[in-house]
Amino acid sequence: MTLPIPPRAARHPHTVTAPHGAQRQDPYYWLRDDERSSPDVLAYLHAENAYADAMLAASKPVQDALYSEIVARIQQDDASVPFRKRGYWYYARFETGKDYPIHARRQDAEGVDAASILHANAAGDFSGEQVLLDVNLLAAGKDYYSVGVYEVSRDNRMLAYADDGNGRRQYSIHFIDLATGQPLPDVIEGVAPDLVWADDNRTLFYIENDPDTLLTVRVKKHVLGSDASHDPIVYEEADDSFYIGIERTRDDRYILIGVSSTVSDELRYAPASDPQEFRILAPRRREVEYDADHYGGRWVIRTNAGGATNFKLVTASDDATTHWQDWVAHRDDVLIEGFELFDSFTAIAERSGGLERVCILKHDDSQAHVEANESAYSMGLDVNSEAASEWLRYSYTSLTTPLTTYAHNVRTGERQLLKRQPVPGGYDPAQYVTERLWATARDGTQIPVSIVYKTGFRKNGTAALLQYAYGSYGLSMDPGFSPTIVSLLDRGMAYAIAHVRGGQEMGRAWYEAGKLLHKQNTFTDFIDVTDFLVQQGYAASGRVAAHGGSAGGLLMGAIANMAPEKYRVILSQVPFVDVVTTMLDPSIPLTTNEYDEWGNPEDKPFYAYILAYSPYDNLHTQAYPAMFIGTGLWDSQVQYWEPAKYVARLRDVNTSSHPLVFRTNMEAGHGGKSGRFRRYREQAELYAFMLEQLGVGPAT
Repeated sequence: MTLPIPPRAARHPHTVTAPHGAQRQDPYYWLRDDERSSPDVLAYLHAENAYADAMLAASKPVQDALYSEIVARIQQDDASVPFRKRGYWYYARFETGKDYPIHARRQDAEGVDAASILHANAAGDFSGEQVLLDVNLLAAGKDYYSVGVYEVSRDNRMLAYADDGNGRRQYSIHFIDLATGQPLPDVIEGVAPDLVWADDNRTLFYIENDPDTLLTVRVKKHVLGSDASHDPIVYEEADDSFYIGIERTRDDRYILIGVSSTVSDELRYAPASDPQEFRILAPRRREVEYDADHYGGRWVIRTNAGGATNFKLVTASDDATTHWQDWVAHRDDVLIEGFELFDSFTAIAERSGGLERVCILKHDDSQAHVEANESAYSMGLDVNSEAASEWLRYSYTSLTTPLTTYAHNVRTGERQLLKRQPVPGGYDPAQYVTERLWATARDGTQIPVSIVYKTGFRKNGTAALLQYAYGSYGLSMDPGFSPTIVSLLDRGMAYAIAHVRGGQEMGRAWYEAGKLLHKQNTFTDFIDVTDFLVQQGYAASGRVAAHGGSAGGLLMGAIANMAPEKYRVILSQVPFVDVVTTMLDPSIPLTTNEYDEWGNPEDKPFYAYILAYSPYDNLHTQAYPAMFIGTGLWDSQVQYWEPAKYVARLRDVNTSSHPLVFRTNMEAGHGGKSGRFRRYREQAELYAFMLEQLGVGPAT
C-alpha cells in the first residue's frame, strides 16, 4: 500500500533577536498569523489535516469501537448533586443524546433536599424546576460553545452569564430576568468568566480583558439598563505580570478584588452593600502569597509569609488587617491548599505524602482527618454553600473509583453517600487494581507514581503502558477515574501518572524544584519513571507511550529530544514547544504573567537555560518516535503556530519511518471541542493511533 506523502511547509528566512543580541534562525516563523486568516497558513493547516485523515483512515474501526465503549460508560441523563443557596437548590443535568448541560434550580420547601431532587431528576420528574440556562439551545448551530460562569443576584431574580463562541476564552456577558424568563438587552464583550453581583441586585462587577494579550486588565461595574461602553473602571492593574479575580466573601459581607502573580498576591475589599471604595487587605510584596476569606467577624488568611513555604493560616480583625495572628502553623510535611469556614468548624484542604486529604478543625482546636482506603486517590472539598451546616461535603475518586460525593457530619461522625458517578456498561471497580509506587530519580529523589491495570495483569515486562504527566505551575495531577482509560486497561495496558517535580504533589518545594532554573528536573523525572516502570516489569521497553498537554506538551517535546528511544509513541496536545520565542514576545497572551514560572529570556542566564531545553530549538537529526500532535486554531494559551512550526521542523530532521500526525481543530481553542460527546471523538482518534503503534489488540 502506498502511504500518503506528508505536507512540507515552505521555509522563509527569519531572524529572532533577543534584547541582549543573541540571534536564532526560524524559517517557519511565517506560520504565525494572529488574525487566523492568511491563505497560505490556513492552506498548510488544512493540508496537515488532510494528511492526518489519510494516515488515520485505516484505524477508523478502532476509533469507532473506542468511542462506542467510552460513551457507553457515560450516564447520558445524569445530574450533579444539588446545593442550597438563598432558598433554592441549584444543579446541572444532562439529557440523553445532548452534548451540553441544563442549569436549573428548585425552590426549597419541606421534604426537598439533595437526595429528593436527585431522585426526581433520575425519574424524569422536572415539575417545580426552573431552567436557568439550557446550553444546548444556546449552542445550537455553533461549532464551539461554552458557558464559563453564571451568577444569580441576591434577590434571586437576575441571572448574568458569560459565554465563549470560539474557544479563545474571550467571553461575553448576557442577562436574563428570571421572573419573566426574558433576556435583557445589556451585552458586555471581551471579558473574563468572573462575575459578582452587588447587594442592590442591579450592579454587576466584571473583569475586562486586553483584546490582544487577553490579560485581565481592569475591573468594571455595570448597572442594568446602562450603556456598557460607559461602564466605570473600579480597578486597573498596571503590572502585566498579575492576573485579576473577583469574588464575595463567605459571609457575603465583602466583594473582593484579588490580583495574583506567580510569587505575589494583593487583595482589595469593599462592602457588598455599598462597594464604592476598595481597601487593600495587605499590600503586595514579592515572594509573599496570600488569599483570604471573611466570616464570624474576622479575616482568615492562607499565606506563605514569614517563611511558611507550605503555607499557614492566620487571622486578623476587621480593623487590624495588617496585624496577623498565627492560627494553623506551618508544617514542613503538610501543604495547606485551601479552607472553608463554617459556624462550628473549619475544613482545611491539605496535601501530605503526595496525597490529598481533608482536615476538620473544630473550634475547640481538636482535629480529625477524613478517611481514605486506597493507596492512591484524590480527595477535596466539594460545594459547601451553607456555613451554618454541620455537614461537610467532599469528593473522592481514584483510578478505579468513580467520582463520589460524600457528606460528613462533623458533630456525629455520620457519613452519607450523596452520589457516585454512574458508569454504565458493566464497569466493576473490583476488576481493576491501583497502586502507589515510588521511583528513584537520577539525583536520588523519590518520585510518586500512580498506576492502574486490570486484575490478572502480569508484571513480566511484556505489556504496553501509557504514562502521563504535567509538571508545571504547581498543578498537581491527582489520580481520578476516567471512562476513557478503562478501554486501555481492558486491552491489557497499564496506565501511570508520573507526579514529577514542577507539580505540587509533595508540597511547595516540589514545585520550586521543577521551575525556572530547575525545569530540567521535570523532564528527567519523567524519563526516570519510565525506566523504573520498565525495570519493574509493568511495561516492555518498546511498548511505552507518553502523553501530555499544554505545559505537559512541553514535557513531551523535551523527552522526545532527550530520550526518543525510550518511547514508541508520543501523544502531545496543544504543546508549549517554542518557549524562547514566545517568552521573548510580551504581545502573546500570557507571556508576561509567566516570567516567574519559566524565567525571562531577556536575561542572559534564563535565555541560555530555556534555549537548552526548548523543544523547537533542540530538534535535531535523529530517529523520533511516532507522534500525534494536536492543537486548536483559536487557542489563547498555546498559540497554534507553536505546534505547527514544531511539526514543520520535525519533518525536516526526523530520520525514523514512524508516522507523524498533526491535527488542528479549526473551530476550537485550548480545551478542544466543546460538548461532552464530541471531545471523545478526538480522544478515540488519539488512542486508536497509539494502540496501532503499540501493537495493542481488541479488548478481552
